Amino acid sequence: MSASRRSGTTDELGPEEPGESGGSDLLAALLDGMDAALCAFDADGVVTHWNREAERILGWTAAEAVGRQGFAGWAVGPPAAPGVAGRRRSAMRAPGRQVHEFALVTKDGGRVLVRTQSAAVRGPDGQPAGVYCAFSEVHAQIDLERSIALSEALFEDASWGVVLVDADLRPAVVNAHAARSLGLGRTSALGRPLGELLAQGVEELEAALTHVLAEGAPPAPADLWVTVRTPEGDKRRCWRSGFVRLASPLAEEPVPLGVGWLFEDVTEAKPGEQEAALLRFRTNQLHRAARAAAECEDPVEAATVHLDFALAGYADPALVDRLAGGPRAEGEPGPVRLVRLAATPAGAPGPSLLTGAAGLPVRYREGHPALRCVERTGTVRADAGPVPAERAREWALERQWPGDAVHALCAVLRSRGRTLGVVTFLRGAGRSRFERSDAAYAEDVAVRIAMALDLAEAVRERPPE
Repeated sequence: MSASRRSGTTDELGPEEPGESGGSDLLAALLDGMDAALCAFDADGVVTHWNREAERILGWTAAEAVGRQGFAGWAVGPPAAPGVAGRRRSAMRAPGRQVHEFALVTKDGGRVLVRTQSAAVRGPDGQPAGVYCAFSEVHAQIDLERSIALSEALFEDASWGVVLVDADLRPAVVNAHAARSLGLGRTSALGRPLGELLAQGVEELEAALTHVLAEGAPPAPADLWVTVRTPEGDKRRCWRSGFVRLASPLAEEPVPLGVGWLFEDVTEAKPGEQEAALLRFRTNQLHRAARAAAECEDPVEAATVHLDFALAGYADPALVDRLAGGPRAEGEPGPVRLVRLAATPAGAPGPSLLTGAAGLPVRYREGHPALRCVERTGTVRADAGPVPAERAREWALERQWPGDAVHALCAVLRSRGRTLGVVTFLRGAGRSRFERSDAAYAEDVAVRIAMALDLAEAVRERPPE
């Protein structure tokens, strides 16, 4: 309960007239509801008002504070009392507000550093009738100032986009970086639906914002692909986005005010990240395949193990063809004939199956990618191209491949300076064509398969002991 001098007393509020008790009660309620501590002094320096926040900070109740002469002897130590009193008197004479920092003494004898704002209270005649003093703990004031400074810096100088989105999923504040990323002015983006700001990716963004409003901030940033309209045309961008839910600190229960959306353009770095992740995965697959193949008694089985591990995330079916008549040196004349050694099941996952026990050559036509691979002693890529599905099926069947294959890569099997055969990796329409990095991986796998097949050939040729 805040207190002020009442019955028989006149202060800066003026005398209390009959029927005006409601106004005094309203004033007391307003003072007690303030977040800042507030006290007031009359022209003689006597405390006239003391609210609950002042009681919380210093421990002195309104009944104990009101009526005291200044702060000296109870809320301020003797050495500092003259200086504090002088600041109070100067605030009564000076125009506007004065800000000071000094230490006050709590009821239990402790000290608390406060920042005060003091201003004169004028009477009906315009003359100083007293002074009011609002104060708060310095650390709380500094925290507030830091928060304000952070907000200002984010919206002026941040090197990433910052957008405050209201509860209706419309931008309420946009910083300079975000405005440039959207290709709009800072004010022209405000209040507009997100669908008017982005050509694509709006559904994913709105779903993320709705989730944050309902559940709170996600534990990690999310990469969102969006398409931005620019004078040069639509551009697809990847924005690494973080979200925080904004709630009012003044409400008794958290009331969502919107979402803070922070994002950074990682479009240029994204391919590098994806390539690094793919390289780590493929290196790990090669390592696992080598360990598994080392446990195989039959070298041919070891070759199929390498093939099976290579397919994960890389290709669909795969084929291994060996040269009929045995390995051949580079440049050795004669027709190239290939015999199917192993193949993965087409249309369903499963381990590679050994085939070609009869030793019959595969009916590859002249110019087939596998034959050219042997002739060139290098990797060959082939694609069906942008043709209808039926024509793509005919293209694959003509080359003795499964009908759903539209992309192919043939890598030569070489060991000890000799060509042993060809490994062919195939992809369906749901995958992209083979790139240069894919060819390098296929060549790594081909080296391991060739070594295993060469070992199998050497074991067969070794005379029994």
